[in-house]
This record gives sequence, structure tokens and C-alpha cells, in this order.
Amino acid sequence: MVKKQKRREKHIAQRTCVGCQQVLSKRNLMRIIRTPEGIRYDPTGKADGRGAYLHNKKTCWEHALKGILAKTLRTEMKEEDRSHLLQIMDSLPKEENSG
Repeated sequence: MVKKQKRREKHIAQRTCVGCQQVLSKRNLMRIIRTPEGIRYDPTGKADGRGAYLHNKKTCWEHALKGILAKTLRTEMKEEDRSHLLQIMDSLPKEENSG
């Protein structure tokens, strides 16, 4: 008699949004990294550097830019980094009011 092999569930990497502290799959969040050149958005999710994750919601970005993002990345936020991230935040879709 042949035994059936149990199908193994694929592991889904989980990350926490630094803006709202919600845990989601890594693919549903945007990765921000600290590099020698400064703080940058990593669209591939695979670039070298210390990373932090954010929703694609302006409220999460606004909260993160108040200081928690720099703390998570263990760096100081320079003005050029802040302006780069604000440009990305401004390009995010508008949020729908839920209520």
C-alpha cells in the first residue's frame, strides 16, 4: 500500500508595518532600506541594507516619518531622505474613508 504524502504548506513571510503595527505578508508591504547613500524605497524587496516595512497608505507613511522609521532603520533622517520619501508618499493612492 502506497502512503499519501501530506502537502506541505508554503511559508509566507510576515512583516509588521512600522506605521500602524499591523502584521501582513511581506508582499503586501513596501520596503524602505538604509543604504550608504541614504534611505531609499526598495521595490524589489531584496536589496541589501537594513529594512523597514510600510503599507501603501499615507497615514502609515505620515506616522512613520514622524520618527519611528528612522528609529527602526537605526539612523538619522536627513532632509534629502525625508524629501525623497515624501515624494513617494505623495504618489500613493488616496485612501477611502471607511465610515
